[in-house]
Amino acid sequence: MSTSKGDMVVEMYPAIAPVTVDNFLQYVREGFYKNLIFHRVVATFVTQGGGFDVNLVPATTHAPIRLESGRGLSNLRGTIAMARTSEPNSATSQFYFNNFDNLNLDAASPGNDGYAVFGKIVKGLDVLDAIRVVPVVNSVPTTPVLINNVTQTQ
Repeated sequence: MSTSKGDMVVEMYPAIAPVTVDNFLQYVREGFYKNLIFHRVVATFVTQGGGFDVNLVPATTHAPIRLESGRGLSNLRGTIAMARTSEPNSATSQFYFNNFDNLNLDAASPGNDGYAVFGKIVKGLDVLDAIRVVPVVNSVPTTPVLINNVTQTQ
């Protein structure tokens, strides 16, 4: 993942979260994330992107996918997970990186469906740290942090 703050390499877990990984990689293959932004940055929580352009216009997405939380992956620092609404099966293109361990985002009990972790940063954690400390107003970076492009490697 190439961003305006540097590059990150993310390892995916298709054996654990196959629907989520397939969904993310479909967007990657389509070039969907090119020139979108990280629109939500909470330094002590998450860095979220993949849904808006620099003018905060929402991108058109595919249909939502089913939630794959509770499969043994936790929202630990540097992991990537799908963002969603309060409806568990509502994730489309938006994802977030955990800036710190956020175990409260894991599926824990009935009624707490959690969020689907599907990979982790294996190179470029310093880039996430650079993004998480950018100046924000209401969690929106004052200067857009671009996702230049996302590509798949083997």
